[in-house]
Amino acid sequence: MTSSSQTASALKTGPWALDAAHSSVAFTIRHLGISKVRGGFNRFETEFLVDDKGEATIGATIYLDSFDTGNADRDAHIRNADFLDVENRPTLTFRANGPVALAESFEVEGTATLGSASTPVTLDVEWGGVQEFGPTGDRHAGFSATGTVKRTELGVGGPMPGMLSDAVKIELEIQLVEPAS
Repeated sequence: MTSSSQTASALKTGPWALDAAHSSVAFTIRHLGISKVRGGFNRFETEFLVDDKGEATIGATIYLDSFDTGNADRDAHIRNADFLDVENRPTLTFRANGPVALAESFEVEGTATLGSASTPVTLDVEWGGVQEFGPTGDRHAGFSATGTVKRTELGVGGPMPGMLSDAVKIELEIQLVEPAS
C-alpha cells in the first residue's frame, strides 16, 4: 500500500461510499459535572458527493436505535421518550449548508435535525489522506471531524441542570471509498 499526500480537493468526482467497517460516530457528555459518559451509534449513513470543482455535498443520517454506551439499561432509558424518543424520531440527520471546499483542514457548517427540531452545527474537519486498500485495490479517503451540539436545542432530555451537560461533543472518523470508474 502506498500513502498519498494528495489533497482533499483532488478527490475523484462522484459519490464516495461509506466504509462503515472503518468509520465511527461517537459522543461525549458530562454527567453530574464530574465525569464524562462516552458512547456512539452503530448504524449511520453518509452522503459525500465530490463535484468537478473539488467541492463536496455532505450529509449524514444516524439511526438512533443504535445508540450504545455499553450499558444496556442506560441505553434503553436514553432511547425512550424522556430523551431520544426513538419510536417517534428514529433518525438524526446532518446536512451541510452548501457545497464544501475540501482542504487539509476545513469547517463544515450545517444543520442537525431530530424530528421537528433543528440546530446549527459546525464541524472542524481534518483530512486524513488517500490510501489504496490492498485487498481490493480500492482507494479510500479518510476524515476526522469534531463538533458540539446542544441536546436541548434538539429536544433531548430537557434542561436537567447539574445532571447532564447541554453540550454533547461529537467525534467522527469517516472512511470513504472512491467511486468506480
